[in-house]
Amino acid sequence: MYSVFKKILFSLDPEVAHYTALQSLSMAHQLGISRLQTKTLSQPTTLMGLTFPNPVGLAAGLDKNGDYIDALAALGFGFIEIGTVTPKPQAGNPKPRLFRLTEQEAIINRMGFNNKGIEYVMRRLEKTRYRGILGINIGKNKDTSNENAIDDYLQGYRAFWKFASYITINISSPNTPGLRDLQQSDVLSVLLRALKQEQQFTFSNHKKYIPLVVKISPDLSMQELLSVTTVLLQEKIDGVIATNTTVHRDDVAHSSYAKEIGGLSGKPLQARSTQIITQLHSILQNKIPIIASGGIMDEKSAQEKIQAGAELLQIYSGFIYSGPQLINRILSAI
Repeated sequence: MYSVFKKILFSLDPEVAHYTALQSLSMAHQLGISRLQTKTLSQPTTLMGLTFPNPVGLAAGLDKNGDYIDALAALGFGFIEIGTVTPKPQAGNPKPRLFRLTEQEAIINRMGFNNKGIEYVMRRLEKTRYRGILGINIGKNKDTSNENAIDDYLQGYRAFWKFASYITINISSPNTPGLRDLQQSDVLSVLLRALKQEQQFTFSNHKKYIPLVVKISPDLSMQELLSVTTVLLQEKIDGVIATNTTVHRDDVAHSSYAKEIGGLSGKPLQARSTQIITQLHSILQNKIPIIASGGIMDEKSAQEKIQAGAELLQIYSGFIYSGPQLINRILSAI
């Protein structure tokens, strides 16, 4: 069924297809069609004090505003991550800003944290029926300077701790100017220390511990990665997502979209992301769990991530290209 639906979607502009797919999924869920699906394999995994029904989750970016959580959860994901959410609503970058590289099974996006802001997302979360593992990915507004970025992240944490199973700190998107500078060790230390203090305050006053996860870039040098991991360990961060999208175009150089600015995801990101996971695992020595994201397109690439040291998996581009059946295919393989 998805192969037919995919042909229709891939005939549309990528951003139009994105929302058409989500709206169709929502409608199918409301009509109860999702109940006809094959039941997802159970493979419980406990990590960060949370028990995941299975280790295959949805990466942030597909449902930025929490509009489709219930419908997406019905597909069998072990966990859902929404966002990135910024304090204030923002339109994102000018269109076109999403490009489908079908031959390479890849996507280039320069969306720019387009989202409806904290207040809207909080209203959506109050209405969702989903009670599974929910990650909420937070970022800073484009017009917030890096010097004041900490205020935006604290706003995100304070707004969402009541709803989140864990909170992801996005400092690695290539589509917000200067955002990746927050990965520099001195800046990162200050940011994470403030968020950990907020985490402790929440735990002390509300008896709820919300794990903090940092999403890193695949474009870090080995020295940069060492600096980042040193900070993650020092600040006792609960998890790390490896990785965000890449600005490199090595494997798509012949595509007509190769020169488009933005983050590249999908199959061409697979090797680069796996290399970062391997390096992370070597440095962290299981002290911080790794969540793999980037280039998980099939069973083989999922197995590679697990073998490299990841304990959970997130899919996005693979989900676009292969559909919901990819979840069970991966679970059967790992």
